[in-house]
Amino acid sequence: MRVAVLQGGRSLERQVSLQSGQRVEEALRRLGHEVHGIDVDHQLVRRLTTLRPDIAFVALHGEDGEDGTVQELLEVLGIPYTGSGPGACERCWDKIVAKRIMSAAGIATPDAVSVSSSALKQLGAADALGAIGERLGFPMIVKPARQGSALGLRTVRKPSEAPDALLAALSYDRRALLEKYVDGQDLTVSVLGDDTLPIVEVHPRDQDPYSARYTIGQSTFTCPAELDPAARAAAEALARRAYEALGCRGFARVDLLLDRVTGDLVVLEVDAVPGLTQTSSLPVAAEAAGISFDALVERLLELALQDH
Repeated sequence: MRVAVLQGGRSLERQVSLQSGQRVEEALRRLGHEVHGIDVDHQLVRRLTTLRPDIAFVALHGEDGEDGTVQELLEVLGIPYTGSGPGACERCWDKIVAKRIMSAAGIATPDAVSVSSSALKQLGAADALGAIGERLGFPMIVKPARQGSALGLRTVRKPSEAPDALLAALSYDRRALLEKYVDGQDLTVSVLGDDTLPIVEVHPRDQDPYSARYTIGQSTFTCPAELDPAARAAAEALARRAYEALGCRGFARVDLLLDRVTGDLVVLEVDAVPGLTQTSSLPVAAEAAGISFDALVERLLELALQDH
């Protein structure tokens, strides 16, 4: 097949995307496909129209790649593509929307409050930070509503740190999420078609586990995760529920925490376009399941064609 690998772009996750795209290109060539790597820019539609690929492999992270934008363009052009559709991508990309959907579906996720830049400027929302702190407690997590990796994410350990953390998050997006901190076992469940892959436990190297979790190279993995059978089954079921509630298809990565105090599982977020670098958890999980990286890439193409 003639495969266009979409990668790079101009988002803040450009370098991670290029790493994913390069690995995918190499695998596709080994598999015998005709591969065309495209560093996404304003010429994308023209290049795709000229190339007329049989399928597009979306390895484009961050804005335009994960928010449903490129997926909608591909649908307009009639080109099948890997991963979820525009709606699911948009829902997963916006952490506030995703949380509301999961909560409405009865899926446990840490309590959170959203604050917009306009609320700060026009409604005096800064005066509510004390009440937010009382509700969520400290430490708390502050992060942009729509951004990938650890960009703009901070752990706030005392009230005096909240204003600066909020402003930092709002420098990346017009809305920020202030979220209850959960001290838990850090888990990811990768969904591949009708299957869930072995659960990965993330071990942050950094003192700040939340930042380390989403920063390439700052965590190590154990796969399969050290869980008892009941916890493993519960994590897989919860991940599948979150995946379905947000309307994902093909594959996705679901990030969870197993609370060390209560033993409860909560969903942090769902990534509809997870990384495929050498330090990404999805390929780690696939390898633990006996699926080579080449076989994983081929399976993602098969699922895309099946869904389209």
